[in-house]
Amino acid sequence: MKRRLITSALPYVNNIPHLGNLIQVLSADVFARFCRSRGYDTLYVCGTDEYGTATETRAREEGITPRELCDRYHAIHTQVYEWFDIAFDTWGRTSTPQQTEIVQDIFLKLHAAGHVRQETVQQLYSQSSRMFLADRYVRGTCPRCGYRDARGDQCEDCGTLLDPTDLIEPRSSVDGTTPVVKATTHLYIDLPQILPKLQAWIEHAGVAGRWSKNALQMTQAWIRDGLKTRAITRDLKWGIPVPLEGFEDKVFYVWFDAPIGYISITATHTERWRDWWRRPDEVELFQFIGKDNIPFHTVIFPSSLLGTGERWTLLHHMSSSEYLNYEGGQFSKSRGIGVFGTDARETGVPADVWRFYIFYNRPETSDYTFTWADFQQKVNGELIGNVGNLINRTLTFVRRYYDGAVLSPDPSDDRSGAFWRQVREREAAITESLEWAGLRDGLRGACALADLGNKTLQAAEPWRTRKSDPEGTHRLLSDLVYLIRDLAILMAPYIPTTARRIRAMLGQSELYWSDLARHSGVDRVIGPEILFAPLEDELIAKLRVRYSGSQTERIARTQGVPMSDTQQRSESTEPAALSVAARFLRDVDLRAARIVEVERHPDADKLYIEKLDDGSEAGRTIVSGLAGHYRPEELVGKTIVVVANLKPAKLRGVKSEGMLLAAGNKSDATEPPGGEIVDVLFVDGVAPGTRLVLDGENVPPVPSALPTRIKIDAFLAIPIRAVAGVVQVGDATLVADGRPVTTNKLADGIVG
Repeated sequence: MKRRLITSALPYVNNIPHLGNLIQVLSADVFARFCRSRGYDTLYVCGTDEYGTATETRAREEGITPRELCDRYHAIHTQVYEWFDIAFDTWGRTSTPQQTEIVQDIFLKLHAAGHVRQETVQQLYSQSSRMFLADRYVRGTCPRCGYRDARGDQCEDCGTLLDPTDLIEPRSSVDGTTPVVKATTHLYIDLPQILPKLQAWIEHAGVAGRWSKNALQMTQAWIRDGLKTRAITRDLKWGIPVPLEGFEDKVFYVWFDAPIGYISITATHTERWRDWWRRPDEVELFQFIGKDNIPFHTVIFPSSLLGTGERWTLLHHMSSSEYLNYEGGQFSKSRGIGVFGTDARETGVPADVWRFYIFYNRPETSDYTFTWADFQQKVNGELIGNVGNLINRTLTFVRRYYDGAVLSPDPSDDRSGAFWRQVREREAAITESLEWAGLRDGLRGACALADLGNKTLQAAEPWRTRKSDPEGTHRLLSDLVYLIRDLAILMAPYIPTTARRIRAMLGQSELYWSDLARHSGVDRVIGPEILFAPLEDELIAKLRVRYSGSQTERIARTQGVPMSDTQQRSESTEPAALSVAARFLRDVDLRAARIVEVERHPDADKLYIEKLDDGSEAGRTIVSGLAGHYRPEELVGKTIVVVANLKPAKLRGVKSEGMLLAAGNKSDATEPPGGEIVDVLFVDGVAPGTRLVLDGENVPPVPSALPTRIKIDAFLAIPIRAVAGVVQVGDATLVADGRPVTTNKLADGIVG
């Protein structure tokens, strides 16, 4: 029997998880349910990550002990995951005796093997808080890209790994003071020594486990840039004590001990934990994480185990997701932005509806933005209008006209045989996707099957044929009943409560993957019921307002208490709470820029590389898809509109430092073949570097602070359109140097 050990990133315990955090835990749940249905020996391990600076600092702020803080949030996490119907095999926490024992044992074996070194380093120290500052609790300017809010361990803008002392103008995010440099001695794991073992393992595991391109590239980048010794201790009180003379006042760094939590939580579940973690030839380890945690699961954690010299179960396949953004911004635990697990429960929308939406749009290959409008559209259109529609129409018809009786499919019937050949082919593809944790493709494949059922029903017109061909109509409907039975199996990992309800309507208590396309067992439809209520406009409007802004702002609105100036400055207001114009002025920096040079991209026929005068001394370079729409001489000397605070991106190997604006629309039949009109927005006569603003009745003042860098998804989430030739942002008009920005070729179109 195939054995699968499944983990999801251990959620940190000092806050309530939001939808972006929940993706990993839910993803592992879906995969574990699939594996159990397949008959595999399955163990899904998860729990709260409880040690480290963040917990100690939060507890200090609240005037309680770290243990009290962990107990409180562990209970909240437990309640959230129970509401989402997550079926852990074991749900634990890292602050246990088993964690201490196993972490210390792994450390001592690394130390005995000569893979641990001592180094005295200069570390930032807060004199105000009387504490050394962990990497992530120092903020400052990145020395590489100039990002002004870089974190001490890694710049979130350019991705460069940092040491806190590398930062320009560092500041403590604990108390806001400027830290001083102070000497301290720490223990380091010698990754360069372990590298040969690590590389040999990666070469095998990356192929056998079908690692994603993203995982391989990020892992190889770490190795290519040169592995360094990495600190595994910290100057804290809350953590696992270091069992080495001279280091009694230190604890292990959370990123050394946290992944070992997968092992210790298994040990709290069963004394036979070694059957899972010490038998690599028998067990396949699947891990579900966010993309920012990839190197810790492909380099740090495996190196810690390989360095012991013992045989451990190491990563087989990694499912790493991209970011889920919120209404044009980002989910944030620290700032309380987004929809949190407790919020989802309070909406009154069933957990299965949330589960369906999350997996239908699971950000597997690129970031995805949650919006309330999209939530409503996907639920009403796909879950209710497609899946629910097939189930309700089919079962109601069978109950009404055939007294609920279901016939076994007849393989000799040509129509029925062709139908089931198509179903089996699609079910095999879904199974293959899920075998390698392709969760979004699996769910969308199931929805496509429901669509096939709806089209089959519509084309057959049983309301017409039930009298002229009652037996043939009955057989057709019975085929669709068995398709619904298969959908209950395919969708059970995603929407388990709903799948149980569907099974009950078919008189089935349990169904497994092996029951797919098995044409027996369903004799009668017991009684159809409406599975989901549509998400009405009024409800969505209320939820959009209720969950706008930060959690602090929500509380203030609910209680009718105005926020203090300090709160208003410290909390980030997300776009749902603001008008479109206010969101635009806060988040988007549009600048006039003159094109000084245009050349074709060497590796892309449709791309130009444009050098711009944007009013700065250095200027900037952008890449745009204008080849085929404009000749270079038509662009040189023209003044365009550039999104100046867009995060840089590489397009076919060339770094693009922004995006120009153009209106686009599909051509009509009178236009040349090929079809798309692209009209660059020109603002000739406006000085390079001039910021574009808005004009209208309800436009707020332009904020004094310049917008920070944003991702393209955040920009595209703001509705910018050309209406009757005039570019508008919501109800306001875009103006450059006091003049409206217009487009010449189009009556209307989308700007982008």
